Amino acid sequence: MSSKQRQLQVFGEMFFVIFILTSALSVSPEDLMEPRRRVVHVLEDETGAVIVQTAPGKVVTHRGGSITLPCRFHHEPENTDPARIRIKWTKVTDALQFEDVFVALGKQQRVFGSYRGRVFLERAGPGDASVIIQNVTLEDYGRYECEVTNDMEDDTGFVNLDLEGVVFPYYPRDGRYKLNYHEAEDACKHQDAILASHSQLHKAWLEGLDWCNAGWLEDGSVQYPISNPRDQCGRKDTPAGVRNYGYRHKEDERYDAFCFTSKLNGKVYFLKRFKKVNYAEAVKACVRDGSAVAKVGQLYAAWKFQLLDRCEAGWLEDGSIRYPIVNPRSRCGGSHPGVRHLGFPDKKFRLYGVYCFREYMDETAGGTKVTKPLKESLIKWKSSNSIPANATNAI
Repeated sequence: MSSKQRQLQVFGEMFFVIFILTSALSVSPEDLMEPRRRVVHVLEDETGAVIVQTAPGKVVTHRGGSITLPCRFHHEPENTDPARIRIKWTKVTDALQFEDVFVALGKQQRVFGSYRGRVFLERAGPGDASVIIQNVTLEDYGRYECEVTNDMEDDTGFVNLDLEGVVFPYYPRDGRYKLNYHEAEDACKHQDAILASHSQLHKAWLEGLDWCNAGWLEDGSVQYPISNPRDQCGRKDTPAGVRNYGYRHKEDERYDAFCFTSKLNGKVYFLKRFKKVNYAEAVKACVRDGSAVAKVGQLYAAWKFQLLDRCEAGWLEDGSIRYPIVNPRSRCGGSHPGVRHLGFPDKKFRLYGVYCFREYMDETAGGTKVTKPLKESLIKWKSSNSIPANATNAI
């Protein structure tokens, strides 16, 4: 064995001992009370090389929550100037491209893009490179890289940020298999959601999601979950699972979409009225009540997180008719929980109830304010849906 190999072996043994000791010493009652936290140890050897060790697993939160992306490093204060340690966080996007999130060098810090005002160093003590993300969005979901650099060397670790939420299939009024990838992405966003990831769809399948139409996922693949194999869904004799068409042409090929949404900053409710209404009247009724017609993703989130259970069909923002069932009963569409979908009826002549969404107020120094004025929201909706001009009279 060469001298260099012996040196590497000795260092490896030292690193293992130090890692075990620091792991044992770092466990406290507070840590045990915070199961969502994961510890990342970054150690450096005598040569100044930086070594990153990440704990397995992921951190989990929901939209609107706050979460710590953990990353810790160790150094000897007398040998290393903390002001010369550079900490950089990036998000790993498609095709191994990276989106800058946060960078710090000593007391100098910079936050990028949509993370501005939401990302801060945790500052839990010496050697802490963890960042806190506040007001987590759907788009924050994904994989993050923590890079720690000294004057000469650097190394990285990865943390996966997961969101509690719900996956739902979606297709537009003009029918099945009408969306290319970019249209599917826009359709999910318009319904207060994002395209689901494979892991999110797989988790939904484990929880019982069964859907016989293929849909786009965020990585550009097309898949669909089958819990109950049958001939019309890829043959009855094939095993249950998530069927995968692979990566498809994003512009030319057309499918449905699988969308993902999370907890709401507001409440969905069925508007109690003495009579049923058409679509334009439903829009006005929600506005009169200080709300807006609920989007499909909002109804799914309310079903998942509010446990909204209502055996009455109602209009949603996309012109579909749906209703949420938590406790299945025979008169409400079958033996399984879920959001029932009755299609896209004629907006002018068909009459139903309506599901409204009321956004929670934002706290301000002088009181409260609504994040998006209702009149502005209705005018924007009116311009894209061509309803009669007098529809704004209810404001």
